[in-house]
Amino acid sequence: MSEQVNAPHFAIEKIYLKDVSFESPMAPRVFTIPFDSSLDLQVNVEPEQVGEHHWQVTLRITATVRLADQVAFLAEVEQAGLFAMANFEAEAISSLLNSYCPTLLFPYARETIANLSLKAGFPPLELQPINFEALHQEQMANERV
Repeated sequence: MSEQVNAPHFAIEKIYLKDVSFESPMAPRVFTIPFDSSLDLQVNVEPEQVGEHHWQVTLRITATVRLADQVAFLAEVEQAGLFAMANFEAEAISSLLNSYCPTLLFPYARETIANLSLKAGFPPLELQPINFEALHQEQMANERV
């Protein structure tokens, strides 16, 4: 019985949209010129402990689409989740918070960004998958140096 009590536990309590912003500073002029765009993508993962066994993980994605040197549109999404975790080693918790949880949140943020761009009159911005495990490993390696 005590083995079950001390067994690692992970659960998704809630996934929610925490904040969203969309700007199209060139509208309506942007719709009259050829849409040959470039994308600048910034991704941040922000874990925060909110209780003894609860963590909020916020995935912030900022997508800036440019036409030449002007911003066609900018979308910023904060997709968050509340996760319960117990009986994990510190390294495992770090991996869950910075790799596994953002991987769970990404499809929600991706869909929101695609819908925002589409509703604003642009082609849907379909973000490519992100390997959060590789990003976490890179961050860990940089912290050791």
